[in-house]
Amino acid sequence: MAVESQGGRPLVLGLLLCVLGPVVSHAGKILLIPVNGSHWLSMLGAIQQLQQRGHEIVVLAPDASLYIRDGAFYTLKTYPVPFQREDVKESFVSLGHNVFENDSFLQRVIKTYKKIKKDSAMLLSGCSHLLHNKELMASLAESSFDVMLTDPFLPCSPIVAQYLSLPTVFFLHALPCSLEFEATQCPNPFSYVPRPLSSHSDHMTFLQRVKNMLIAFSQNFLCDVVYSPYATLASEFLQREVTVQDLLSSASVWLFRSDFVKDYPRPIMPNMVFVGGINCLHQNPLSQ
Repeated sequence: MAVESQGGRPLVLGLLLCVLGPVVSHAGKILLIPVNGSHWLSMLGAIQQLQQRGHEIVVLAPDASLYIRDGAFYTLKTYPVPFQREDVKESFVSLGHNVFENDSFLQRVIKTYKKIKKDSAMLLSGCSHLLHNKELMASLAESSFDVMLTDPFLPCSPIVAQYLSLPTVFFLHALPCSLEFEATQCPNPFSYVPRPLSSHSDHMTFLQRVKNMLIAFSQNFLCDVVYSPYATLASEFLQREVTVQDLLSSASVWLFRSDFVKDYPRPIMPNMVFVGGINCLHQNPLSQ
């Protein structure tokens, strides 16, 4: 009887936790650092659900943001940056125009490189102004946040998270150059994981696999232009040697707005969760 009694204790304890869980749980204070454009718009539904569950959400964004405004279900904090809202808008417009231009492959590569270099310099300056805003950073440190929710497309928010010693949840579709898989040490083989813009499936011939590898190498070159300055900035700000992979690898959970319904099967890590349907809305029936 004693053995049976002891064996039942974990079950009883588990049932008690299930019953009391909603009672003893408490809402958290979330620091949210988004990326402008569609990245921000795709977050709104999730933010609203978090607020409805009692969480307090503080959104931190540059004052030159296009779409990020005061909202009913979050508190907005802005910080000054050395560019205007018109500069951000021009960047989005020119990106759309470049898609429809009939340039040669070499011309497209050169134009893409110049645009990436220009835009990344602008965004990096905004990040630098945030990190060196001592009054704002002190205010964030005193706010006692429980967690950071962010899109790591720009690795500025992971720098803030490490400075504040906050656990982070990444909310994203994907990162350029498969940085998410490099940061998590997730297998990412060229043989059956097609790279973006390769137009290949997960079944490739030998030559297609070679092309897949070359595309990855070329993307790494462009990504180095964008991301390596953030490693320098982070090392200076945190006063220790830091790489972009170090910044990204600190995430507790990766929430991917994707699903294997539309992507090819590939290896994933235990802290990668696919939430591809999170932006799907319930449609009301037609009136007629």
